[in-house]
Amino acid sequence: MIAPAPKPFAHTISGTALAIDFVPIPAGALEVEDAGGKHEVEVPAFYLSKLEITWEVYDAFVFGLDKPSPNAPDADAISRPSHPYITMDRGYGHAGYPAISVSYHGADEFCRWLSSKSDRVFRLPTEIEWEYACRANTADDARDLDARAWHRGNAESKTHPCGEKTANAFGLFDMLGNASEWCSSADGRGVLRGGSFRDEAKDVTCRARKPYDPAWNRSDPQLPKGIWWLADGSFAGFRVVCEARGVH
Repeated sequence: MIAPAPKPFAHTISGTALAIDFVPIPAGALEVEDAGGKHEVEVPAFYLSKLEITWEVYDAFVFGLDKPSPNAPDADAISRPSHPYITMDRGYGHAGYPAISVSYHGADEFCRWLSSKSDRVFRLPTEIEWEYACRANTADDARDLDARAWHRGNAESKTHPCGEKTANAFGLFDMLGNASEWCSSADGRGVLRGGSFRDEAKDVTCRARKPYDPAWNRSDPQLPKGIWWLADGSFAGFRVVCEARGVH
């Protein structure tokens, strides 16, 4: 008997009316180049959020909107972000827009919080998973870029609502441009992928990557610098993986 093909699904966040849409990413291979030269890496199947995580979803994590009552005892085992000290959406837009100015720590803890509220396992994508999903079995990621991505040439210096551009062949929106997206590198550190609304079109590609730079938090007035928000990182967002074994 042939197993049914994986289907997209919506994961409702317990304690809220919010949901994150996921699409199945089929198993395959990605050609990578490293010190050993070019070679293919096998990529197991997984699910990836169709959109970048939006503000209303991240707000549930930041402000504890999943709790039954604002007066209920806080029995959370999950750390939550400090409340932002500036308007982290920069006035670009909130509902439906990608959460930005989020640190790698903040994005990673969001995944831990989301997992704690479900029997599913959520995490940030690895770089290989992210690039494989971005390419979606195509070779030319510069083709029709204006139709697929917000970049410096068309974004008017701001983010835009998630999902306004054309999806890639896997059904994922805004993999290129809009907000750059946190991934986990091979050494376990955070790296942003895909370019953002602030980048030139030539720098908005599936191979585009920016390792964390302390300059992204230089103007944070806290001492020591905060670990949750990036005062100078208006381009930093993320999307999440749901591991296939956690989907029933």
